Amino acid sequence: MIAGSLARLLARDGYKVLAIDADPAMNLYRQLGIDSKIIEGVKPVLEDSKLVDERVNIGSGLLILTPRVDDVIGRYGVEGRDNVVLVRLGTIRYGGSGCMCPANALLRAILSYILLSRDEAVVVDLEAGLEPLGRGTVEAVDLLISITEPTPQSIDTCRRVAKLASDLGLKSIGYVANKVSDEKDIEYIESSLESSILAAIPFDRSVTEAEKLGIPLLDYAPNSTVVKALIELKDKVKDLCRR
Repeated sequence: MIAGSLARLLARDGYKVLAIDADPAMNLYRQLGIDSKIIEGVKPVLEDSKLVDERVNIGSGLLILTPRVDDVIGRYGVEGRDNVVLVRLGTIRYGGSGCMCPANALLRAILSYILLSRDEAVVVDLEAGLEPLGRGTVEAVDLLISITEPTPQSIDTCRRVAKLASDLGLKSIGYVANKVSDEKDIEYIESSLESSILAAIPFDRSVTEAEKLGIPLLDYAPNSTVVKALIELKDKVKDLCRR
């Protein structure tokens, strides 16, 4: 919800926005208002075994580590509301052999191309880890946003992500508190992480109501407390990325 809404809010401010869904759940399209029937007609990039073979494999177990990927967005991109273009990377499932190398090589090449070569705002929705980002790619990341809920398990995950980011050399990391009920939740998160947060997204039933109806939150409840918090987050992100 946060990544998709942030992408649309940036687009409303005049940015050309590319949204990359690199989470195995692949549900970013919902907040971008893209019909599921349209999504079903466009195969996720990494699940197109033909593409992986064409771009990465050269036989005898050898791989092209810098495959051509400049046409991927045109072939696999889908336009959502506010003119945000979505590309779903999908889950790495290759050939049934258990070998992840070809798809991983293509994944890193795609992210490197998008982050290093294209002139637009890019919002990448990652799972709880930074495996797709290499040291070279991470240099182009202006800000990593780690989202946590006020629970010990979620905060532990946030710490792990921060450690991975630091190991890769990513210096700009921000935290967002999600589903908070009161100031005590915020204080708990900040004291646990030993860091202030960029924004606090309150618990709001309009989020679950919108999900049940299949309507993006920005369209279902544009004046909700959650959307107001997301707008504040968007403004802070813009400020941090200008530095």
